[in-house]
This record gives sequence, structure tokens and C-alpha cells, in this order.
Amino acid sequence: MTETTPPGSNLAPRRMTGGQALAETLQAHGVGPMFGMGGFQLLPFYEAVRALGLKHYLINDERCGAFAADAYARVSNRPGVCDATLGPGATNLVTGMVESLNGGLPQVVIVGDSNRDHSWKNMTQESRQTEILRPAVKELIRVEATKRVPELTRRAFAVATSGRPGPVVLDVPEDVAHGEHDFAPDEFRCDPGTTSIPARRIRPDADSIARAAAIVAKARRPILLVGGGIHLSQGYDALQAFAEAQAIPVAHTMSGKGGIACTHPLSAGLFGRYSRIANDLIATADALIVVGCKLGEIATKRFQLLPAGVPVIHLDIVAEEFGRTSRADVALWGDARCGLEDLAAALAGESKRAKAERASYAAEVPARMKKWIDEAQPRLRSDEVPVNMARMIGELNRLMPDDAIMVADGGFAAHWTGLLHDTKRAGRHFVPDRGFASIGYGLPGSMGAQLAAGKRRVVGLTGDGGFNMTIGELETARRIGTPFVLMVVNNAASGYVKALQHAMYGGKYQSSDLVEMDYAKIASAFGCQGIRVERPDQLDGAIRAGLENTSTPTVIDVIVTRDPAKMLPAVDSRTLVVKKGDRPV
Repeated sequence: MTETTPPGSNLAPRRMTGGQALAETLQAHGVGPMFGMGGFQLLPFYEAVRALGLKHYLINDERCGAFAADAYARVSNRPGVCDATLGPGATNLVTGMVESLNGGLPQVVIVGDSNRDHSWKNMTQESRQTEILRPAVKELIRVEATKRVPELTRRAFAVATSGRPGPVVLDVPEDVAHGEHDFAPDEFRCDPGTTSIPARRIRPDADSIARAAAIVAKARRPILLVGGGIHLSQGYDALQAFAEAQAIPVAHTMSGKGGIACTHPLSAGLFGRYSRIANDLIATADALIVVGCKLGEIATKRFQLLPAGVPVIHLDIVAEEFGRTSRADVALWGDARCGLEDLAAALAGESKRAKAERASYAAEVPARMKKWIDEAQPRLRSDEVPVNMARMIGELNRLMPDDAIMVADGGFAAHWTGLLHDTKRAGRHFVPDRGFASIGYGLPGSMGAQLAAGKRRVVGLTGDGGFNMTIGELETARRIGTPFVLMVVNNAASGYVKALQHAMYGGKYQSSDLVEMDYAKIASAFGCQGIRVERPDQLDGAIRAGLENTSTPTVIDVIVTRDPAKMLPAVDSRTLVVKKGDRPV
């Protein structure tokens, strides 16, 4: 794509501050909502945002601003934008930025810094922030001259959206933001290719595709193992077409859920630490086709899941991932959608034969899935009091619209929904923070997802511990009018930790209990809709009321089991192995 230039590019230069130049460059890139908390260093930027009418929302905690920007990027496929002042504002961003770095989500993060004329003279809030932030991002760009603000902002978008996307920091010293320069109008140009992901696509080389196709053609029981890269590539149509043409089951990680609809007959569901039927299919597979997946600890059950001697075809946009955790017999370096299209084309002549030979294998998938769901029905329909988590997820599966989005906090919220929540369409309908799995993502993530989703409904799931961490953002959510539904799993504990302590030490607990709070009343005090659920028969009405409320956030406080043995979704005891020396995270 060619770069676009603003109208009137033949006009005379305009004198403006670096902060104004930054805002105008962001406007040229069509940025969505921004999240931040200002300080003196970035005041010219804030004033320019106001004058230009850009959407910027004050956040109560900078970490939550980064989380909201991350979720916005996941749902919109556009870079999220957040900002912070120097010192504690900058350091508060680290956790959220690492989430985006590990998860491959584009962010442009603007951070104020000290006046260079007085740096290292005990300036207020000064720290070695560039050294702190650099390992947390894909690239850190220090802006050393006011005149370079547009150029380096364009660079930030280019880096954030290329290859595996990630967060990029623009470190802007006070004197650069407040300084002035005569900017020519054409300096605020934009390359449209860098305003969404994937910015650029690359295809695997033909020889590697041919070798991969030869392996797939010989296989009788191949399986696709799909990670979050399928969303970054938006390769849904290519994945489904390839799977259907070759009669190959599709299993997914938590990040990869939605590569195809969970209700598709070839969907084998989640694989790895938790599994319905996928791990059993992997155990009998004769070829593994890994797509956009890093094959990390959770996906591989601490690197023990993939069977020895079975060929592995690994398709990924980052070449350094090949062989990191598992062997790659054929490494396909390229975009997930392009790689699947090329592999499908190479095997097109084999499709009729392959479908016939794999017909009984493909038929196993829905039959096994039905058997698993039937066996899980006692928990999915449980009338236990307090509420069984499986019953809650079952009700959400039944009531959420087909185009709705589920946002899952770190820890057991993601584990339960990863295993039991069913997306009804292909696409990013499940948003878990699996890049860093940080607790506290649920509320700000729901807010960012709702801003990207428009009128589509967003339902978040968080624990009481995660909600406690970020509860102040309810004020933000109410102020900006994001009517998501947030389910708070209230077990008066740091549930995942307590469950692990139960498994490891048999009923001995340390620092894992919380005071039980009435989060419905707390939400009401924030001016939001608060609903308390103490019995499973109240779930239907509460969820419906939340989905019908389109004016304020709804918090549904669900009192769930206090039994640590029931806090993890081990429907089948084989899905979770906990033993000393092999502690899960």
C-alpha cells in the first residue's frame, strides 16, 4: 500500500508542539480510543487530543490502561493506544505490555520522560525507565528531537503491526513534547498497511510446502493444533477450508479458541493441560500440523504431550519459534492464512481420496465430543449450592448470542472457560489473557473489548481476587459507558492457588483466603447494575438481565463452591496431573 497524505499537503508549514504533532500523527493513523493518565510531561499532547476531538479516556491505573488497549487490539485487529507519565506511570505499564508482547498484540504506548536539560539531577519521579521498559516491549523508541515525532510515530505503528505484532513504546522527554517545530503538512502521512494486523504477509517457501504436503498426504490420522496466531492472521476461512477438504480435526489452545467454531463437527476442542478429547486424538495421531502456536508449557502439558516419532509440521510467522520447545520436521515460516492456503493448494488433488480414507477418523470427532459432553452433563446442569462453575459456564453457553465475546481473566477463569465455553462462530469470540496470564485482566479487558465490539455483547469472567485488584476501573467503565457483563466468581479465595495447595498439601492452606464481599452491592455503589447469584436457578435471570442492560456495566456476583477440590475444571482426572516436582502454573 502507498502512504496517504493529509488534505492540503501543499500548505505552508505549521508551528506546533511535539505533543500536538504526536496527536496529529495518531489522528492520521485513525486510532481508536486511548487510555491513560496524564502528567506535566505530556500536557501538550493532552491539549491537542482535546482540540482534535480524539477519544481519550482517563484510567484509574496505568496497568489497566494497557490491559484495555490489549483487549481493544484483540477484538478490533488495530493497535491499542495507551499512555502514562514518567516514573510510576511508566513502570505501572510493564505487566500489561508483557501481556501484549507474549500474546502478539499491537500497541503504541506513549510514555513521558524527564526534561533532558535536567535529567539525572533528582528530577521528580525520574527513573531509569527506558531500561525497565525495554525488555517488556517489541521495540522502545526514544524521541530525541521534536521534529522527528511524526517519523518515529509512524515507525512505532510499523513495528507494532509487522511480523508477530507487539507493543512499542514511544519515550517522549518533556522538552520534546513541549518544544516547537515548523511541520510541513505532508509529515503527517500514514501507511494504511500499518494501521491493522497483519500489516504484511509472507508465504512459506514452495519446497517446504511440498515436504509438508507429502507428510499430510500419507497420514491417516493427522490433527491440526492451532494457537493464537490464527487470530493475528485472520486465517479462519483458510483453516476451515483446509480442515474440511482434508478431513482433519482441529484442536486449539486457549488463545486459539475460535479458529473454527467450537460447534463445528471437526472441532476437537482444547488441548494441553486441559482437554476434552483432543489429547487422546494427539496420542493416536500420525502427523501434527501446528499453526500459529508456540507449543508452550500449558499447550504441551509441560512439554510431554506430543508423541515421539510423529512428524511435526510447524507454521509460524516467527522463525525463532521453530524447535524452541519441540522438534519441527518441516518448518513453514510465514503467515498462518497464507501457509494454510498454500498447503491446501498443494494437496488439492488429494482431497477426494483423503476425505474418503479419513471419513471414519473424522466421524470420531463429533461422536467422542458428544460422549464427553454427555458425561459432563451432571456438572453442566448441577443444582449444587453454592453454584458449580461448570453450571455457570453451561448457562453462558446457552444464553450468550452467537456474535458475543467472552473475556477471561488469568488463572482458573481462563481454564474453566477454555475447557467448557463454546464459541459458536469462527473468529475472536474468546479473549483470554494468555500472553502473561496476569490476574486482574477481566474488568479492564472487558472494557477495552466492549469499546471495540460496538453493539455486540461482551461478557467477562473474573475471580474475586482479580476483581479486587482492578475494582476502581468500574468508575472508568461507568463514566465511558461500556455496558459489558462481568461475572465475578466469588469463592472467598485466591481460588487457583487454594486448589493447588489442596492438591499438593491435602487441606493445608496459606495466604489464599479472602473476606467474602457482596460485589453486587459494591457495583451498585459505583452506579452500575449489581446482581447477586447464590443459587444455580438464579443464573438464567441474572445473565439475561445483564445482557439486556445496554446503559451501564453489569456485575453479577456468583457465589460458587468453596470446596478446593472442585475449583479446577478437571472433569476427567487425566486433564490435570499435579505432583511434587511438576507444579503447574
